[in-house]
Amino acid sequence: MSHKHIKTISDPKLKLEVLTKEEVLRIHEATLNIIENVGVRFPSQRALDIWQAHGADVDREKKIVRAKPQLIEDALKKCPPKYVLGARDPQQDLPLDGNHVCLGTDGCGVEIIDIETGEKRTSRLQDVRDISRVADATEEVAFHWVPLSAQDAPVEARGLHELKAVWENSTKHVQTESIYNVEEAKASMEMLEILAGSKEEMRKRPMLSLMQCTAPPLGHDGGSLDAALIAAEHGVPTGFMTMSACLTTGPATMAGTLAVGNAEVIAATALLQLAYPGAPVFYAAAQTASDPRSGAYTGGGPEDFLFGAATNVLSDFYNIPLSMGSFATGAKEPNWQAGLEGSLSTFMASVVMSDMLLGVGFLHGSRIWSYAEMMMDCEIFSIIEKMMHGIVVDEETLAMEAIAAVGPGGHYLAQKHTRNHMRDLFLPQFLDRRPYTQWEDKGDDARDWATAKAKKILHEHQPDPLDEKISKEFERIIKSVEKS
Repeated sequence: MSHKHIKTISDPKLKLEVLTKEEVLRIHEATLNIIENVGVRFPSQRALDIWQAHGADVDREKKIVRAKPQLIEDALKKCPPKYVLGARDPQQDLPLDGNHVCLGTDGCGVEIIDIETGEKRTSRLQDVRDISRVADATEEVAFHWVPLSAQDAPVEARGLHELKAVWENSTKHVQTESIYNVEEAKASMEMLEILAGSKEEMRKRPMLSLMQCTAPPLGHDGGSLDAALIAAEHGVPTGFMTMSACLTTGPATMAGTLAVGNAEVIAATALLQLAYPGAPVFYAAAQTASDPRSGAYTGGGPEDFLFGAATNVLSDFYNIPLSMGSFATGAKEPNWQAGLEGSLSTFMASVVMSDMLLGVGFLHGSRIWSYAEMMMDCEIFSIIEKMMHGIVVDEETLAMEAIAAVGPGGHYLAQKHTRNHMRDLFLPQFLDRRPYTQWEDKGDDARDWATAKAKKILHEHQPDPLDEKISKEFERIIKSVEKS
């Protein structure tokens, strides 16, 4: 098998401090206070039983759990600080070790800009297949979030159809937020074991990870909790994502929203460690601010950018990997707003070394998929990846021999040093560097080029096929869930 390159950010030179150690500690202490005195809602019988067995105060009627700080802190110490996300192609395994930033697609939207007609329509299973193929061929994309809801698939097994579609069309790691009930969770574990070949290999290199969204403020979804517990039991990495928003599902202040979201995430993370100590977990977040004029989700703005950096500091404090929402612009089309919000959110999350970045491809606050947006988001990531490596200063890069050879008034184009290093310079695919007159005559732009690239990949790229026997086993499992 040929080597497949994935572009990630590693060994960065740029640094940023968004919260001091004292501020992080104050947020942590506020969080423990919230969990102990306000409580977090866990509408799952199994979750409530686990909390009660470990001495937490459980209100069965309201399904609210209050836990002492020591119980939470002791549980969090059992979280593994690093592990590997496996891929169907082992060359594409991803280390979650605090020193890599891996980019994923966004999910799980419900509409798409059709790549042929340019019209907005409801998403379907074929779209999941197509996006997976494009992502498979795109080196900036290190892993998949299941991108769209397959709304033409039966609702009771929709998440399983989506998993099968991605695994059949890419060799990269898959993370899904669409497995949120017991039946689908058990079936997905069965599918993963078949794909891995054994329970041991499944734990060693999990080719699936689960994302569960919280129900802010200070709540969870029962089916998501039960699914997360099943994943933890099987050694499958699981994260809880807070989407708390200033003004609506969080306080108007950013620090207060951080504390509320943190309470949601670490309370659920502690639950998994109480049930299965050492289970791989990650912190996940996509906080935002509600628009004061309408109360609507913004999907961008300075609060998002600061949340992206601050949440990584919190996950570092707990010493667990982070999956951070970025790129999910509120723009309705690929335009200056999308570029601005995608660039700043991703730069802020990258400069603090968030382990997983979500995710390219969406418009209108993670509702509408756009292939053009996906391609241009990847270019933004490439620019940030280049910036993050900073400036290398050594004998070779100082170029003293070349400088002496050229002298005053010459040029460097003919120098061997130039030939050796010219490919180190960033070369954009979609930034428009044409002469003005050529731009004026052509009438096309980055969106046209980005769409054309996606079309070319869809026409030409054939991912390494999944074993037909495995596909048939997947089909059998999915049908059994639909029948039940």
